[in-house]
Parts: sequence; structure tokens; C-alpha cells
Amino acid sequence: KQHIIFIVNCCHTETPKPTVTIKPAQHVFRGDTVTLRCDINAEGVTSWQYSWYKDGSVNAFSDKQEHTFSSVTESDAGKYSCDGGERGGSRTSHRSDEVTLTVSVPRAVLSVSPQTWLTEGDPVTLICEVKGSSTGWTFSWFTLTLSSDYRYRHDLLSDSSRGAGGNYTVTSAALNHTGVYVCTAERGKPANYITISNTQLIWVTGVSPPVSLIVSPSRTQHFTSVSLSLSCEDQSNSTGWTVRRYSDRWGLKDCSSLRRGSQTGSSCTIRDTSTYDTGVYWCESESGEKHHPVNITVHCESVFLYLFISQSPYFMFWI
Repeated sequence: KQHIIFIVNCCHTETPKPTVTIKPAQHVFRGDTVTLRCDINAEGVTSWQYSWYKDGSVNAFSDKQEHTFSSVTESDAGKYSCDGGERGGSRTSHRSDEVTLTVSVPRAVLSVSPQTWLTEGDPVTLICEVKGSSTGWTFSWFTLTLSSDYRYRHDLLSDSSRGAGGNYTVTSAALNHTGVYVCTAERGKPANYITISNTQLIWVTGVSPPVSLIVSPSRTQHFTSVSLSLSCEDQSNSTGWTVRRYSDRWGLKDCSSLRRGSQTGSSCTIRDTSTYDTGVYWCESESGEKHHPVNITVHCESVFLYLFISQSPYFMFWI
């Protein structure tokens, strides 16, 4: 009895799965150049026809191995995947895992060290940075002033260098360093993106200011729905002083541009105060000299009443 043995040589070929890479990174900023790359490793295949998909779509938007966004925008953010088919052959690949591209809008942030209220001779450093991105930026610093027609003007600091470092240091602060500052960060040559920072107030006080800001009622804590008067009193009886205000929310204002505010000579009256009137007030001359800052806070009446009662020696009887 004879046994016939058949030997079948089966060659099983696995379907390859591509990998996606994003350069320079998966998290980039608006205006960056971004390249997506699809790699398919399969023995015996030398040429692939690629297909790119975004956010699980069935419609391909590119047929190249590398797809480049020359200036990426927020609309380019999303989940990307690819697959491929053999050119002139029958081999195909799986679709790759999705890789997420995140596009952010860069924001310059200005901070002050060690503090914003200084005495003549103190050192101070303005720190400008772009959160989440530490390279490729150049910085400039400006003072923000309010012209007679109530328009903002940005004046580049004369000794501000457009360097890669994000610090601007004054080793010995003088009275003329008092002001509102902003910085800008830009990238590319020529710049393909510029962002301007928040504002920061720096105040430098001297020993004997020539003018005083008189507040009536005479306190720094006030409550809403009352009248508040601020007056610049010059020891030499000169004129031309204006009351200015700065707040993180509303920026730089003068009295007449405040809601319910009016300027008469060197005096400012705010009728029917609100919490929006909270800020730093000072006297400013026609030449731009700034003196005697006062930090005024306006509370809601219920909060003010609580503060008054809590500081009273009879507070325990109210509990």
C-alpha cells in the first residue's frame, strides 16, 4: 500500500500598517510649517500610492507620502491618518492609527520682577515670553501713552534691543520709568507672526513728589453708587495736571473717558461709582510726568459693609 504525500508551499503575506509622523511637532503655532509623513514597510513593494484622511473622513485630501502645510492655521488642526496601495500591483495597506495635530495661537505674556511698585534706584526686569514656546522669538518693549485725543500710542524703548532674550532690565529705576508697558514677540524673517502682550503698570516713587492726589472721601476703599472726587494739588500752584487711571480690565484711561467721570481743571469727579472704577489713579502733567499713585478699590455695598463690620471691635456680637 502506497501513501502519496502532497506538499503545498503556502506563502502568507501580512497586510502592512502605516505609521504617521508630524514634524516639527504635534503641537504647533499658527504660521508654522508642518509636514505629515506616511511610512509603509512591506517586503517586495517599492512604490506606494498614498492617501491622507482627516478626522476619519472617507475622502482623501492628498496622495503624496509627505503633505506639507506651509503656514498652518487653526482649521488644519485635527486627527490625521493614511493608507496606501501598491503602484502597479495588488498590495494594499491597513489604515494607520490617527495622529492628532494641535494648532494654537501664540500669546505674548508680560510680567514684572521683583515687583511693579518701586522706589528710585530699585532694579526691575520686564519678562516677555510666549507660553508653550521658548525658541524662535524676538522681543521688543514699548511704553503705552494716551494722547490728547484719547488715542493710544506705542513708543519703542530707545534702549530696547530686538534680541532673542525675553528680558528687559533696568538696573536703577528712575521716576521717568513710571508708565504702562507692553511687549511684542515676533517670529520669522520677515516676521510671519507678531503677538502683543498684556499691559503692565510700573510705578517709581521719589522722596518728595511735587503734586499730591487728594481723594474725597479720604480713603482707598469705597463702595458703589456714591460720588468720588480726586484732585491734583501742586505745591507750586502750577496748572495742567490731569487725573489718569489704569486697571487690568480697562487699561489706561483719563477721567473724562470714564463712565460717569468728568474732569474740571485738575480735579476729577466720578458720579455713581461702580466696581469698574477700581484701579490705580495718579496725577500726570502735560509733559508726561506722573506722580502720587493711589490704589483705589470700589466694592459692592454688601461687601464693604462686611469689611467694615469684620474690622469692628463689636464684630463678635454680630456672629
